[in-house]
Amino acid sequence: MKTAVVILNWNGAEMLRRFLPTILANTPDTLADIIVADNGSTDDSIHVLSSDFPQVSLIQFNRNYGFAEGYNQALSKVGDEYGYYLLLNSDIEVPEGWLQPMVEYMDAHPDVAACQPKLRAEHTRTHFEYAGAAGGFIDSLGYPFCRGRIFENVEADLGQYDTVCDVFWATGAALLIRSDIYWEVGGLDGRFFAHQEEIDLCWRLRARGHRIVCVPQSVVYHVGGGTLPKENPRKTFLNFRNNLLLLYKNMPDSRLRRVFFLRFWLDALASLVFLLKGEGRSFLAVWRARREFCRIRSEFAPDRARNLAATSLDPIPEQYGGSLLVAYHLRRCKTFRELSDFR
Repeated sequence: MKTAVVILNWNGAEMLRRFLPTILANTPDTLADIIVADNGSTDDSIHVLSSDFPQVSLIQFNRNYGFAEGYNQALSKVGDEYGYYLLLNSDIEVPEGWLQPMVEYMDAHPDVAACQPKLRAEHTRTHFEYAGAAGGFIDSLGYPFCRGRIFENVEADLGQYDTVCDVFWATGAALLIRSDIYWEVGGLDGRFFAHQEEIDLCWRLRARGHRIVCVPQSVVYHVGGGTLPKENPRKTFLNFRNNLLLLYKNMPDSRLRRVFFLRFWLDALASLVFLLKGEGRSFLAVWRARREFCRIRSEFAPDRARNLAATSLDPIPEQYGGSLLVAYHLRRCKTFRELSDFR
């Protein structure tokens, strides 16, 4: 089955100049088509694409739909001849042979709905990259982490995670997914705009019994943080709001009330840490995120009902049953392998 490699671009002309040549050079025409969807850029992205990369198919929007809805809009236009979609960030460098291991694994394992490659940092190529490392997981309170990255601790890649592994979520920076299943579960939730929308999608996939894996024989190099730097208050707002949304949409009733009670106090603590660090705007962003969640929560009630009705796998084996905060700060577990009571 052929793959549509879809790159969502927003004001990323320099990233296109820098990374699109490696994607074109290292992606065989027989395996995939390269498509750029422009999310209403106001820089010279369109000129760069038309002048430097005329062979690349272009989908052009007149406004910024955000990451999640931007991909929904783009994928609805790429055509139905593709068996797989590969959602690829514009700030990723790909080496020769990057795509084949993932496609071959998916071809051989029809029960796998989605997968990701191993992500290394483009600026420190010996280390994993924060946004996905060697596959994503989540703890009992909704905190995401990866093989190769727990909170801010990013490991060197020493081959310790070079086996194919079932994961809870695959990174949206380089996500290969079956096209029919993408639409079957509703695609990305455009209301998230950006951040953690791939975790929400993967939770829906996994709860319905579909497998998600990391195929580390495929490697890519990711810059990360190109659109919103880590310290940006807008990013803080989206991460805190969207994390509450994905919990509300997907967590069973038996656990949700307790988790929300604990998360109120943990979010309050996180906001206090921002304040003590002199990051007043991020302090406010946490509380704006919680207010926004309370305001729009009712809009997501039908989604919650549908998701819980469709759930066939609970608990999900790839969800860490403990608290990552306790493991990291009290037990001093700084790497994935040190979570000795997990997997």
